[in-house]
Amino acid sequence: MDCRVVVEAAIPVYDVTTPDEAIRIAISKTGEMLNPDLSYVEISMGSRTSPDGEELPPAFIAADEALVALELEMTVFNVEQQEHASRIARKEIGQRLENVPLKVLSVETVEDADDEEDDHGDGADDGDDATGDDGDEDDDLIPEFDDLVEDG
Repeated sequence: MDCRVVVEAAIPVYDVTTPDEAIRIAISKTGEMLNPDLSYVEISMGSRTSPDGEELPPAFIAADEALVALELEMTVFNVEQQEHASRIARKEIGQRLENVPLKVLSVETVEDADDEEDDHGDGADDGDDATGDDGDEDDDLIPEFDDLVEDG
């Protein structure tokens, strides 16, 4: 089973004056820490709400320092349970983001690509048309390539 795991990270940013600046710096800083080892992790702004349910910006600024909420998404392959996927994601991301608090927000099972192709219809009509046209073109290309190799 494959799982898509979303982890919330609290990224500290220094010497900033606006929430937008803090968010840009936090995303850049996080990307540098994760790359190249975890280049497949998607980084996006997190969402925060007040106790009253009011939507808040993802960055909290005090004294020119900010704490930015980011969401990091990654797919974990070949796991037995969703709990196992969340532990793997926290470990992999946590190793690159030292001293950054992490919290697993969600774990969803991902359908296999092979299963999705089978579920989207028979595909036989599309395959026959494409195979017939492509097959003729491929046959024409191979002799031309062979002729070029012999001439060179």
